[in-house]
Amino acid sequence: MKKNYIKIFDTTLRDGEQSPGCSMNLEEKLRMAHQLARLNVDIIEAGFPIASQGDFEAVACLAKEVKGPTIAGLARANKMDIERCFEAIKHAKKPRIHTFISSSDIHLKYQLKKTREQVLEDAAQAVRFAKSFCDDVEFSAMDATRSDRAYLAQMFEIAIAEGAKTVNVPDTVGYTIPSEYFDLISYLMKNVKGIDKVDVSVHCHNDLGLAVANSLAAIQAGATQVECTVNGIGERAGNCSMEEVVMTLSVRNDLMKFETGIDKKQIYPSSRLLSTITGISVQPNKAIVGENAFAHESGIHQDGVLKHQNTYEIMTPESVGIPRNKLVLGKHSGRHAFRDRLSGLGFSLSETEIDKAFKSFKDLADKKKNVYDEDIMAIVEGGLDEKTQKYELDYVHVESGTAISPKSTVKMKVDGEARESTQSGSGPVDATFMAIRTISKFEGTLDKYVVNAITGGTDAQGEVVVTLTDNGKTVRGNGAHTDIIVASAMAYIQALNRLEFYQVKSVTYTSPSL
Repeated sequence: MKKNYIKIFDTTLRDGEQSPGCSMNLEEKLRMAHQLARLNVDIIEAGFPIASQGDFEAVACLAKEVKGPTIAGLARANKMDIERCFEAIKHAKKPRIHTFISSSDIHLKYQLKKTREQVLEDAAQAVRFAKSFCDDVEFSAMDATRSDRAYLAQMFEIAIAEGAKTVNVPDTVGYTIPSEYFDLISYLMKNVKGIDKVDVSVHCHNDLGLAVANSLAAIQAGATQVECTVNGIGERAGNCSMEEVVMTLSVRNDLMKFETGIDKKQIYPSSRLLSTITGISVQPNKAIVGENAFAHESGIHQDGVLKHQNTYEIMTPESVGIPRNKLVLGKHSGRHAFRDRLSGLGFSLSETEIDKAFKSFKDLADKKKNVYDEDIMAIVEGGLDEKTQKYELDYVHVESGTAISPKSTVKMKVDGEARESTQSGSGPVDATFMAIRTISKFEGTLDKYVVNAITGGTDAQGEVVVTLTDNGKTVRGNGAHTDIIVASAMAYIQALNRLEFYQVKSVTYTSPSL
């Protein structure tokens, strides 16, 4: 490992998943994990195995199937958590147990109700016990930035002596500022015996909007690992944004002589996939991956960019994998060209999945003048779903206007049997959903309905995300089509299929935010 190499510890699937509305089922976690492997992150924190049977199974599945990155599981500083964690990650080629305990007096007094000495002993025992299962152990001192520095140093020194290979200094509540965090990391680098022989990690939350700035300050002070998430998702205001810290180190390498192993052209595909899975889009002005990140409205800026791109762009869209809305395929394109383009966009599909996506592409090309990379991504992402479907959409017809009551006729198959319903509603989408509910006998609730345009123009595909809840289970469905009513029906039916077939386990413990 190079001296100035910064490890990227991605916790999208653990801390990131704790964002409200961002929980993922096993299939979604696996898809995202394979994309993180293509992104070439160093470590994937796959989950908190003790939290639920579902989380345990997801971590175990990722450990077996995802190649390349280290696969880490989170465990509190007790034997039950650590044993469960190792059981989940043991099949990974490179497993890591990530154990933690609080270090701030406020946490010790009100949460743990233990003395400093008791917590130090718990930390020592936890690392020692984890080390008996796995050589790669990371130790975190939760709420480190509000802890007594001397006590924090003592805790880390004990963890290193017990065999921890990484010590993590979390800003759990997003409280610190860059100069203060720089001083804290510098203090630890000088006052913890053996710290020069391990990785020093930082895990920053964004409550004050400083997670990226704090992480960069920590790197300058000697940190060698950054814990972050795609799109900056995570508890409360989120975590350090992976794409922002990586691209800052890349663009400002003149001042910060550090590098990561990230395949930067996979940044946008990773961001897009996460948004598709969670149904939560990044805000337009989000750095690096936002819709407006490379848009220029000002005439002066437009003039400058046309004359020389670097006048107002410090990086290119292509450098982070953002397509330039360039027409790459059309209705006359063949299957081989389509397969090559899928590969270029970072998709690795089975022959069956390619066949299905190619048919959808041809159908779209017949309806739409220009087919863009974003359209193809939407087709593929919307089509990668469970193999068995109880509900299938056949036909949608709506009547709507200023002088008539909106009405929708929906034909669909339920377990292969054709059914049809015509319903009225407050609008064409509402009427369509009422018809689907009637056919499916769905009695749950529609919690969220989101519409986005995938590309510009009046012939743009509309991407719809719906969130349904029934009997305590909450799922999302996605649909993309040039007709927004059809896209809405597709999303609703996909969510119904997920409610039918996905086994959502109840959570026994709540994973903490480090």
